[in-house]
Amino acid sequence: MGRVIRGLDADQRRAERREQLLDAALDLFSKQGYPNTSIEQICTTAYVGTKSFYEVFDSREACYVALLKRTSERLEDTMTRLATTHAGGSEREVAPGLLSAFAHALVDDPRIARVTFGQAGGISPTVERQRRTNRRWAAGFLEQLWDAYDGQPSELDRRTRHGVAIGLVGGLFDLISDWLLDADLYNRRQLEDLIDDLTTFYITVRRGLVTEH
Repeated sequence: MGRVIRGLDADQRRAERREQLLDAALDLFSKQGYPNTSIEQICTTAYVGTKSFYEVFDSREACYVALLKRTSERLEDTMTRLATTHAGGSEREVAPGLLSAFAHALVDDPRIARVTFGQAGGISPTVERQRRTNRRWAAGFLEQLWDAYDGQPSELDRRTRHGVAIGLVGGLFDLISDWLLDADLYNRRQLEDLIDDLTTFYITVRRGLVTEH
């Protein structure tokens, strides 16, 4: 058994360093951008040695991907919990609340908004794959939600529904990205306007899907 320091074993200390590094990376990437942030800066900000960084991450890119994964995992937990809490309600009642929670989770912390939407595109194929993985999860979440209201579709309808879900998620993310160009992230009224736009877009796409089938 390894040494216990500050009440933490080796695995717990490694997990703690990982969170410190991700928190530091979030701050630095949001302030000065991915290209302008070095591993040394992340380590200095996190009060973690460079050697310890490489015990957790293989590269700066791996750190960035882990940051995107952490953001998506927290979003997934929030959305899944809310969907479970509101199970049984009508879609008209449930959807706006889910979209509001979705928007708040992504833009309430300006650092998350900047890193997730302002920088992630075009960094590398690996980062792009993680972005696409996040969107596929969101599309799958919508498909499960629609199954609860519409019942199980045929195989052909499921493929159509999946394509619509992917497009809808992409549209929702693009609305947020566009909003971020000129938004005051601390202006609550502007956030409410964004949520209204997301809800309107969702309803429009969803209405077309229901009408078609």
